Amino acid sequence: MNTRIPPVDFGRRVLVLRHRRIAILLQWRSVVVCAALAVAVAGTAVLALMTGSYALSPGQVLSALTGRETGIVHDIVVEWRLPRVAAAVVFGAALGVSGAVFQSLLRNPLADPGLVGFSQGSYTGALIVILVVNGTYVQLVGGALLGGMATAVAVYVLAHRRGVQGFRLIIVGIGVSAMLESLNTWLILKADLDQAMSAAAWIAGSLNGVSWDRVVIGGACIAVLLLLAGMLSRPMRQMELGDDAAASQGVRVSPARLGLMLVGVALTATVTAASGPIAFISLVAPQIGRRLARTAGITLTPAAFVGALLCLASDYIAQHVAPTPLPVGIITVVLGGGYLGYLLFTEARRRL
Repeated sequence: MNTRIPPVDFGRRVLVLRHRRIAILLQWRSVVVCAALAVAVAGTAVLALMTGSYALSPGQVLSALTGRETGIVHDIVVEWRLPRVAAAVVFGAALGVSGAVFQSLLRNPLADPGLVGFSQGSYTGALIVILVVNGTYVQLVGGALLGGMATAVAVYVLAHRRGVQGFRLIIVGIGVSAMLESLNTWLILKADLDQAMSAAAWIAGSLNGVSWDRVVIGGACIAVLLLLAGMLSRPMRQMELGDDAAASQGVRVSPARLGLMLVGVALTATVTAASGPIAFISLVAPQIGRRLARTAGITLTPAAFVGALLCLASDYIAQHVAPTPLPVGIITVVLGGGYLGYLLFTEARRRL
């Protein structure tokens, strides 16, 4: 008797990676899209390393990166420009994943850590460290993390009523965000002029002050958090169907949601501590990644690559295309604001 089991039809072409008893299924289109985005990120990074007051050729950049250049070319590429490029890639990927987590949890394409107050909480914590404690960078990271986490817990508790519904959490988050914004304004008004100017410049979101120390510390934190996000992301698809449907499939909804929220807040807080709040990347990247990969729900990997490319390209425009060098946060606000308008317009047309 022939007992051969027919192959499973997944509906789309998938790539199966097996290692002993562990198997990972990847859609071929997502793999191709992520590979194309990685090439685009690498090309933009080389362009950013070439461009500046001291122009370099692609060969000089690649030689400096592989250790075959010494002297001024090595210093320009490795010591001056590479930290900024690495920060844009790492921080953009972190913001893309953070936005993907919240949009999946809240089942809303407008869900953004800045919209529900978590970015404002991180900013409040960092602002207290800057204006009150006058602390170091490590203390700044700790303050941003504590501020973001405290805000997330407060929003979660206030929105909890026989479970947490996405719409209620967004409404509560908007209210908490408005309160924290008022508190931040009051802190800046009460500060000394120099401290207030420093805080006001920092709030625009800029990579100007990023050094290797910040890239290494922030990158290590973000690497751990991205690994946690990948490990916790398994029930995201079921939770997008609703709490009851996810619970019927064996998902412990409340612990899974709380764990993903904490990871998402920590990613946003780490980036905020290093560069200030860089707006709209966490809103835009997940939706662009979803449309490119044509996945049924929000997925983390395309969102990370799109976020990295958006942050890097925005910083290049801010530094080399704009009439005068600008903080990267201003460019992301312009790009994200246009995308938000497009999203609202298409949503309104769909409902008519």
